Parts: sequence; C-alpha cells; structure tokens
Amino acid sequence: MKKTILTIAVFLVLISSLNAQARRKGVLFDNSKLITRFHTIDELQDLNKGELIELYLERTREIFVVLPYLSLSNRPGTSLSDIGIKEDSDNLKVVEKNNEIADRAFEYTTNTIKELVPYSDTDKIIWSILYFEEMIKKMRLGKDGNI
Repeated sequence: MKKTILTIAVFLVLISSLNAQARRKGVLFDNSKLITRFHTIDELQDLNKGELIELYLERTREIFVVLPYLSLSNRPGTSLSDIGIKEDSDNLKVVEKNNEIADRAFEYTTNTIKELVPYSDTDKIIWSILYFEEMIKKMRLGKDGNI
C-alpha cells in the first residue's frame, strides 16, 4: 500500500514538473497571440461586419502584445535568457506581471471594440485591418528585415 502511494506521489511530481517546464517562465509572448493569415482588400470586402470586427480584434491583440517587447525581440517564444537577461525572480515577475496586466487590459479593449467599432463604416474597418496587417508585417520583419 505504501509503495503504491509513493509511486503515485512520484508520478504526480513528475507530471507537475513537466507541466511547469511546458509553460516556460520569462517568455515575452507566444504564438497563440499572433495572427496566422494576412488578407487582401478583395477578401476583406467579401466579409460581413462581424467577421471584420473579429479580424480587427485579432490584429489589435498582436500589436498590443508584441509592441512593448519590440526592442527586445520580435520572435514569439523568446525568453529573457534567450536575449541575455538574467532570469531572476525580479525580472520574471516583471514579465509575468506585464503579461497579466496586458491580458486584463486587452479584455477592456475587446469590450470597447465590440461596443463601438460596429458603428464604423465597413470601409474604415477594412482600411484599419489592412493598416494593422502592414504594421504586423513590419514588426515581424524586425530591424534586419528578416522574419
């Protein structure tokens, strides 16, 4: 009985250790917050306003998440140690706190967009999406022009 309990305890510790490693600490931002596709004006003109607003939100989120870290890295999954910053508790707290606050702030931004942007002209939403996508392309290229 004791052996079974000990085996289960060791198993749980290993699982939690692997899970903790999967969520890398000190990562500035990850792929889950980035858009996966860019659009042409013709594609956007074929969408309804609700679909356009969702695209608008996705692009706003990427800019919102990446922009504060742009001088450090434009690559998702970059950790503090990858860019030569010591991953001590103070620096990890700064990154975690910023990411937490950004997530919370983006919730408010989402609410604002969902409430107000539907009043915009469809052409202006399309223009904004295309503008955001150009910004995102430039952010991803970085200073050396490579993605």
